[in-house]
Amino acid sequence: MSSKLGQIGIIGNGSWGTALAKILTDNGHAIHWWVRNEEAIKGLTNRHHNPHYLTSVRFMPETIMPSADLGYVLDKCDTVLVAVPSAYAQGVIEQADKSVWQQKNIISAIKGILPDSNLLLNDFLTSKFGTPIDKYISITGPCHAEEVADERLSYLTFSGLNDELTQAVASAFNNTYLNTTHNHDIWGAQYAAVLKNIYAIGAGIARALDYGDNFLSVYITNCYREMYRFLESHFEKVHPSNERPDFHTSAYLGDLLVTCYSLHSRNRTFGTMIGKGYSVKAATLEMNMVAEGYYAARGMQSISKEFSIPLPIATFVYKMLWENLNPSDGFLKLEKMMS
Repeated sequence: MSSKLGQIGIIGNGSWGTALAKILTDNGHAIHWWVRNEEAIKGLTNRHHNPHYLTSVRFMPETIMPSADLGYVLDKCDTVLVAVPSAYAQGVIEQADKSVWQQKNIISAIKGILPDSNLLLNDFLTSKFGTPIDKYISITGPCHAEEVADERLSYLTFSGLNDELTQAVASAFNNTYLNTTHNHDIWGAQYAAVLKNIYAIGAGIARALDYGDNFLSVYITNCYREMYRFLESHFEKVHPSNERPDFHTSAYLGDLLVTCYSLHSRNRTFGTMIGKGYSVKAATLEMNMVAEGYYAARGMQSISKEFSIPLPIATFVYKMLWENLNPSDGFLKLEKMMS
């Protein structure tokens, strides 16, 4: 396993990047870690924790090598785990020479579409840098960073077309509080992660508008049906593998459920604030975090049209966020679509 992955680097030190760093270092992997904030580097170096995210997580000093020099970190590692928010990922990636992204194993922990190109990370890397698809692995949940910090049992799914590499990556993360599975569904697993964030914003809006658990269960059921139809149709049109994934598993249905219901969900929280009358800007400033579903709602509109796969619920959420549709009016219309 170690020889397959070589030295591991993590790009990004938000809550998700910190949680993944904890898992890897708990499993005995030393990591090179690109950290843009100097204060965070000092905290990791001197006090052995991230002062901004998951502050309870402590790192053994010999297991982390934080640096603000992106080129240095990339030069030192054979496997790169990208864990920056999708809104900023393209800008970070384009700072490095394309040969970096051609030669490294790439693990994506991004749960969104790159808004500047409207592509999943693997499609962006392939089109922009010629990254081989068999060197790319995506990580999907259901898995909240806060529960990883508390070592509460969680599950991750690793998706890739190279079975040997995918299994090696999954094994690197597996431990007593983290179970791992793997499949071939690179596109579907990532699109499920994108869509569940959009639907979770809608769930938060519904909660703020005082809809109860009965309606929410109906809403999420209809969201899953919409997601399932999209994934089925997209798989038929795009995926090179004949191994059809089971969309009823935790990476798809499970991740949707936890993101819509959990109080840890930033997308649900963001939606709740929108439903209470916050502007997008005010909600973002209040949370001090990026809600991936905000940009995803816009991106999935063009993707839906590109593949001729309708997403009516996601479209209503998009209109509430981007076209000033009043949330109360939007949900009055959504009510009539539910079954």
